[in-house]
Amino acid sequence: MDLPLEIDVATAARMMSEGAALVDVREPWELAISQISGCIAIPMREIPAQADSLPQGIPLLILCQAGVRSRHVAAYLRSRGRQDVTNVAGGIQAWAEQIDHSLTKY
Repeated sequence: MDLPLEIDVATAARMMSEGAALVDVREPWELAISQISGCIAIPMREIPAQADSLPQGIPLLILCQAGVRSRHVAAYLRSRGRQDVTNVAGGIQAWAEQIDHSLTKY
């Protein structure tokens, strides 16, 4: 499945409900502040070492705080041949504003 390089949080939420995996690339201290239930938490710096262990055969939605780090991770994974990877634009900040208002913004 080829995905666009970036999607909005509403599309990401829908895709998660359909079985896509959310990969949160923020640092552990950030996850302690605010986290989306069911995400796969792998800090950005660990992605190269763990890229081969990411789920196969389902879309991967990459998320960070605002969408910058996750955009880099999505581009990296695409450079390794994963076309089923996309960046979640706006990150957890947009998710907190548009999807889950109970999440803490920072």
